[in-house]
Amino acid sequence: MSTLLALSLSAALAAAPVLSLDEALESARQQNLDLKIAQERFEQASLATRRAWSGYLPQVSVGASITRNNVEAAFGPLGELIPQRVVIQPLIQKGAQAEVRQAIIAPQLWAAIAASYKSVKLAELNTQTARRQVLFGVAQAYYGAAAQQEALRAQERLLELNQAREKDTQARFDAGTVTRVALLRAQLDRSRAEQDLVRAKNALASLKLALGTLIQRDPDFELAPPPEPQVPAQASPEDLVKQAIESRSDVQASEVGVQLTRINKKGVLLSYLPTVGVNGVYRISNAAGFAGSNETWAVTLAASWTLFDGGLREANLSEASSRVREATVSQQLAQARVKEEVHRSKLDLENALANRAKAEEALGLARESNRLTDVSFQAGVATYLEVADANTSLTNAEVGFVSERLQASLAALRLLNALGSFESGSVRKEAAELGAQPGVSAQPAQQQPAPAPEQQPQPVPQP
Repeated sequence: MSTLLALSLSAALAAAPVLSLDEALESARQQNLDLKIAQERFEQASLATRRAWSGYLPQVSVGASITRNNVEAAFGPLGELIPQRVVIQPLIQKGAQAEVRQAIIAPQLWAAIAASYKSVKLAELNTQTARRQVLFGVAQAYYGAAAQQEALRAQERLLELNQAREKDTQARFDAGTVTRVALLRAQLDRSRAEQDLVRAKNALASLKLALGTLIQRDPDFELAPPPEPQVPAQASPEDLVKQAIESRSDVQASEVGVQLTRINKKGVLLSYLPTVGVNGVYRISNAAGFAGSNETWAVTLAASWTLFDGGLREANLSEASSRVREATVSQQLAQARVKEEVHRSKLDLENALANRAKAEEALGLARESNRLTDVSFQAGVATYLEVADANTSLTNAEVGFVSERLQASLAALRLLNALGSFESGSVRKEAAELGAQPGVSAQPAQQQPAPAPEQQPQPVPQP
């Protein structure tokens, strides 16, 4: 049954379509629901400019009415002065009018229009930040699932070895050459390997499900080995901080926020100035009125200047000044956080690379120990328990190296994210761009140790 489980799992992985990192990132750009929500919010925010300009563009309105009066009012004719009957109020009164309003001098609208453009820019930068975070999350999920996929294969190899060893130990026990303790140990190792395989399988399924949710795809895929993230190796921390401040959209958004608050403050100052507008009205009615005409029109040039509003503008000015100071401090805080994040990410990467190097060294030692133990066992020097321990140590070293390699990749991704990557292109493309900058060279991808040749289950020879 255990063999069928491993074989069916391997067959399912082999038949599944292969998903690469670039494909996962592209699917996230096209299908991720959080990005779609962010894009719609940007579309909504981009309408702020049209709303601001609407106050300065002509306002045209038309209307019509019909009224049934209780009595009709008219007079005449009165000789040569009023030669015909004039209706002042008809019984059924009909009328229509058209009105056009146009602002000529509206200082507050000037600031509102300028602020609307900054608001759209701010929304665009916030959308870029959301995109970067989503793509960073997708990359993290992909690397985690790919590492778990490698760990699963290591568990499969361990299970195959333990199954072969149990079968051979059973034959030797039946022949009376080993004790029951050795058989129980072999059965225990096989049972533990089966449970570890199920646990690894479920962990991989959970990680694939999380990745599939991010890219809106069924988790029926196999993951291609991702490229190792390339990060600037020779650049100084100060250069990295400068690059991050110039590249990150959230830092740019804090700068735009300062500009927006200053424009809003200017709008409060402009409210002290007068406003001038023109208004034109055209009316038509079936009641001639005292003018003796059914049509009338009027053009009005109006000016308004609020000299005192009870201190409202002074309060608004104080609030706007405070918002400018708040935005300035927020910008400084954003830059300080970027600086701290870049330094911390670089230190984490250095630690992760050191741990990976030690894990790689431990893996090499475990492979050599496994080889020597097998040779000793063939010569009748090593015991069965030593062989079992060597195989378990080798598997643990393989899984440990996979884990440390994952941590190194995630640390590199965090550094790339701190520098403002994941907003366009793939990890490989962004790494090439980082390495192409003057004075910055990309850290070469470290060579991965060659995987150990897949050990075929062999019966344990008789001592």
